[in-house]
Amino acid sequence: MTDSDSIELPIEGELDLHTFRPQDVKDLVVDYLDACARKGIGSVRIIHGKGTGALRETVHGVLRRHPRVRHFRLAGELMGGWGATLVELDLAPRSGQTKDL
Repeated sequence: MTDSDSIELPIEGELDLHTFRPQDVKDLVVDYLDACARKGIGSVRIIHGKGTGALRETVHGVLRRHPRVRHFRLAGELMGGWGATLVELDLAPRSGQTKDL
């Protein structure tokens, strides 16, 4: 995505990836999590859909490496089941790897 292609996303703790190109997802998730942390939002829901699971694995790979991510897990039935991931952020960055629950 180029600067001229960028769109303004509301930073409210929920990111729906359905409308984005797969090649944009890694950077988008990192930027969104950083923006949430700057706004003091410590809980984020990322909607990646169920599909084949490839997008979910991409998102989880990003979450495992992101220094602000404390924990993440698949959402419960009422929050999207295995089509969404719930993320808990440290509001101050930390070093080291994160682990999924």
